[in-house]
Amino acid sequence: MTARRATLDDLESIMVLERASFPTDAWSDAMMREELASPHSWYVVVEEAGNLVGYAGLRAPLGASDADIQTIAIAEGSRGRGRGRALLATLLAEAARRGAAVVFLEVRADNPAAQALYASEGFVELGRRPRYYQPDDVDAIVMRLDLPAWVARPRADGGASAADAGAVDAGACT
Repeated sequence: MTARRATLDDLESIMVLERASFPTDAWSDAMMREELASPHSWYVVVEEAGNLVGYAGLRAPLGASDADIQTIAIAEGSRGRGRGRALLATLLAEAARRGAAVVFLEVRADNPAAQALYASEGFVELGRRPRYYQPDDVDAIVMRLDLPAWVARPRADGGASAADAGAVDAGACT
């Protein structure tokens, strides 16, 4: 698995995975292009054997006190192997590097796997946005993470802190 910072050259491959992962509410090519080009966004991709199998994005203006996880997508055949967690750790480490203290996200109420991933990393539910995801009429669960607590948290394997683990990944993504 190779992770690196996303570029505009990745747009076509990202959009193939975007449409496969979010068939009813995928972002447009123009929206994703703007995200990839924005100085306030930070996107990474995961490749295996030259194929893009995942991507993730963060909205975190430098020096802002909060950040937002924009998206995380893993190709169906590559799920369940820790790639989503690795991408999330990379985004959180970058949010910390940019000075954020709080990270927010919205997750579909009908996606228990993603909800469990976020909860396991320390995100807590703040509330719901009814019928947020259209045209499916699915609620969004709004979640919040105390980033300094995540940074200080020891890794499950007894190794370095969570931020140190993410920093290694983030370094590979520059």
